[in-house]
Amino acid sequence: MAPSSVVVTIDKPSNISLVELAESDMLFEKQKPASTKQVSWTLLLKAHRILCLFPYLATLVSKTLVNVKKRIAVANTGTTDEVVYKERLMYKFIRVFLAVSVIGLVVEVVAYYQQWDLDFIHEFNATNVVGLLHWGYMCWVSFRGEYVAPFVMMLSQFCVVLFMIQSFDRFILGVGCFWIKVKKIKPVIDGEGYDVEDADNVPMVLVQIPMCNEREVYEQSIASACQLDWPKDRILIQVLDDSSDEVLQVLIRNEVNSWREKGVNIIYRHRFIRTGYKAGNLHSAMQCDYVKDYEFVAILDADFQPNPDFLKLTVPHFKGKPDVGLVQARWAFVNKDENLLTRLQNINLCFHFEVEQQVNGHFLSFFGFNGTAGVWRIKALEESGGWLERTTVEDMDIAVRAHLNGWKFVYLNDVKVLCELPESYEAYKKQQHRWHSGPMQLFRLCLPAILKSKISKWKKANLIFLFFLLRKLILPFYSFTLFCVILPLTMFIPEAELPIWVICYVPITMSILNILPAPKAFPFLMPYLLFENTMSVTKFNAMVSGLFQLGSAYEWVVTKKTGRSSESDLLAFAERESKSLNEEKIQRRLSESGLEMLGKLKEQEAPSGPKKKNRIYRKELALAFLLLTAATRSLLSAHGIHFYFLLFQGLSFLVVGLDLIGEQVA
Repeated sequence: MAPSSVVVTIDKPSNISLVELAESDMLFEKQKPASTKQVSWTLLLKAHRILCLFPYLATLVSKTLVNVKKRIAVANTGTTDEVVYKERLMYKFIRVFLAVSVIGLVVEVVAYYQQWDLDFIHEFNATNVVGLLHWGYMCWVSFRGEYVAPFVMMLSQFCVVLFMIQSFDRFILGVGCFWIKVKKIKPVIDGEGYDVEDADNVPMVLVQIPMCNEREVYEQSIASACQLDWPKDRILIQVLDDSSDEVLQVLIRNEVNSWREKGVNIIYRHRFIRTGYKAGNLHSAMQCDYVKDYEFVAILDADFQPNPDFLKLTVPHFKGKPDVGLVQARWAFVNKDENLLTRLQNINLCFHFEVEQQVNGHFLSFFGFNGTAGVWRIKALEESGGWLERTTVEDMDIAVRAHLNGWKFVYLNDVKVLCELPESYEAYKKQQHRWHSGPMQLFRLCLPAILKSKISKWKKANLIFLFFLLRKLILPFYSFTLFCVILPLTMFIPEAELPIWVICYVPITMSILNILPAPKAFPFLMPYLLFENTMSVTKFNAMVSGLFQLGSAYEWVVTKKTGRSSESDLLAFAERESKSLNEEKIQRRLSESGLEMLGKLKEQEAPSGPKKKNRIYRKELALAFLLLTAATRSLLSAHGIHFYFLLFQGLSFLVVGLDLIGEQVA
């Protein structure tokens, strides 16, 4: 037999074909084991690939640290906003909490490597002690289990109860929205709408555009208002300019004059004494003698761009309904896909308008006025006391007072008005501070009036417990306390551990409910959840400042705009006058003073001064290091989901603290 031959035993030769026997040699040839040299080369190749990964990761980490260091070096530390405020106590509390956590982490690391077993606590005697540090650790574990853990558990259980109540409220709102969608419920107009061709039967409408140093958006806002489809002799547009920039005042006045020359009934108003912010501006405008000739007033902030049919879709809802005081339209955003920050804002506001406003408008005929993109019956404003300057949320203030006086509200989810979202974290943070401190100011002021009002007990309970306490106070309180204080604390006090369903399942479920009105944003579910917890420090800080009347509660900062427009707006405004024409109008109308203004305008347009830089936020950075410290402690205990939550939440705080989210200016 040849050395290379193969012996094959066939039990059932009828089941095997000749072709299979002929290829058997090839089959055995392929199954020969690889040589030792081949195995060695394969292992070396895989090891080389693994080793090449480490330099790549090291380079990536190094570049990240360099960028972070550069950002901190050039960033504005925010001394005017973060340190001057009277809420320094929170920042000091976070720093102390961080220092104690770092010390606790060091002790836990020592205990981990010393392999001290916690079971010896039950047999605490001198024979178990192997040193002074060991004895101190035994005393700390015994003390925390007997005294600290019960208090933390009580606080955590209280926050969990608030968490579940708020989650139940969100669920009920979601069910209400689903019912409206299924039943296709929409506000209806009694009879037919107004025929704008028959001007005699069309009500008089006043359109107000309050603005303050809105250089980027004043042209498009005025142009949008001037193109509203309403009889020219039945509408008056008030441009209420509170700008402190003299050059900008001239530009806005010229823009108004140019539209007046085209036949638009529009006037320019500027206050010499600019008090009360937006509320003072609106109150001053309503004192004009000619206002008594108008029945309705539409309010449009400077960055809002209504469609020409805005009044035709909103004003008819007052017809035949003398008890309706407000018709509110929905906001739509021209820059919702600009960056991650605007995408996350869009999720929040879509839920607010699609669910909260729509459900409350249908079932309660009451919701918080959004401050713009709404039409008021002037009689409702006057009977409710008009615009007051006592809080920074004048829109919510007038809505609550009108509700107490028996006026009903109508919300139109299908009527959308374009506007902008803040593209930088600095602008968004200031906006959220005002939106969450103002309601607490208002709650203190309105509580006696709510209790004394003649509305039903159900409406009183809705205002106090749902509108104010649950949605304005409890939400930021439990979010900050539960996820930014108690959760990292339980990593060092394992006897008070939070259950997984509180950390993971319920928040994810509620986030899914929040994201349903904006289904295209579903891939951003986890960033949204982490970002909302990150914003809790700002909201909690604002809530405390408003509730206890601290200094920053009275600050009213105009949200920064960029002047973005939709594609249709760009086409509509393509024939607007150029910058050179504006300069010629300044020269022609103002003579020598116009030349002086023109010189100021050119000076402002020339680049001067240091370039604006991104900022760093101390509270967010301190909380980032606190959560990462707690994540390291949870890693020693193999807490699982707790570690991942703390890790990613800490990283999200780090990103926000270094101002790496939203618009980047440096």
